[in-house]
Amino acid sequence: MLRFAHTYYFFGLLAAPVFILLFWLFIRWKKQSLARFGQPGIVSKLMPETSASRLVWKFILLLLAFASLIVALADPQTGSKLEKIKRRGVDLVIALDVSNSMLAQDIQPNRLERSKQAISKLIDNLDNDRIGLIVFAGKAYTQMPITTDYAAAKLFLATINPGMVPMQGTAIGEAIDQAMESFGTDKQSKAIIIITDGENHEDDAVSKAREAAAKSIAVYTIGMGLPEGGPIPIFNGGIQIGYKKDQDGATIITRLDEKMLLDIAVAGKGIYVRANNSQAGLKKVFDQVNKMQKNEYDSQVFSDYEDRFQLFLFISLLFLLAELFIFERKGKWAERFRIFGSKTLQIK
Repeated sequence: MLRFAHTYYFFGLLAAPVFILLFWLFIRWKKQSLARFGQPGIVSKLMPETSASRLVWKFILLLLAFASLIVALADPQTGSKLEKIKRRGVDLVIALDVSNSMLAQDIQPNRLERSKQAISKLIDNLDNDRIGLIVFAGKAYTQMPITTDYAAAKLFLATINPGMVPMQGTAIGEAIDQAMESFGTDKQSKAIIIITDGENHEDDAVSKAREAAAKSIAVYTIGMGLPEGGPIPIFNGGIQIGYKKDQDGATIITRLDEKMLLDIAVAGKGIYVRANNSQAGLKKVFDQVNKMQKNEYDSQVFSDYEDRFQLFLFISLLFLLAELFIFERKGKWAERFRIFGSKTLQIK
């Protein structure tokens, strides 16, 4: 298996067309400059040692050296060993509410950031469990399919923000439906963890949780917010400029809908936990998930990768050396090795 460790270096190849254009403009300028001295045929006779083709070959070699260097910087790697590993774990899909109400600061620093911090700590404690991420507001979207790549999970988690889902709302039922589709058909133990404030649900989330339970998928809910609630901040350019208000100009207070989340957890044969400023509730839920039966599943991985950038670095060096040995002017030694030319014999 071939992969590149630093694929972003390939953007450097976009400079190649620019180099070609600049070289073409240089050749054109050179021809126009020589044309000022006289007819091309006469001028070329005055400069018999000049070779236009050699200049083109020098440019081609430099371009190939540049391309080889870019490939070397991208660090091509080959997988040298394929292993099939038996793993035992649980499949988890975390559905995270990214609606604007999750920016409320009744839980510090705010509901969404506290949720992301808790999920990050959960990922650190995973061992052979597979995890997926779903974000939802008025619609639900799969942020990351189920995987054992915990580093990738953290990268995806870091990119989550309220602007990812433009449609506002809290479509918990759609998030559960999306999570059910994320699971495979194997007999792995499965669980859905919903982190939300539970406000403004758009659909029948309880019936969706009941449907998940019928498929042996447990549904857990974590209420992110305090009973007294908090205002929804408004930001402009990363700076808070106020709080969201209703039509009458009163500040909107977003409150946790615990009854809804409790009903979803009961229907999904899971548990409901309310977060607060001291703990986010994920540990208690994960302790329950850990009690689920952990079945074996196969995982194929390339365990060893070897760097191959040295080869392309050597090729780049060869092109550069070849370019150095090609001179724009014909040397006298080259005249002695003309393969296609012929000499006129003179008879004295």
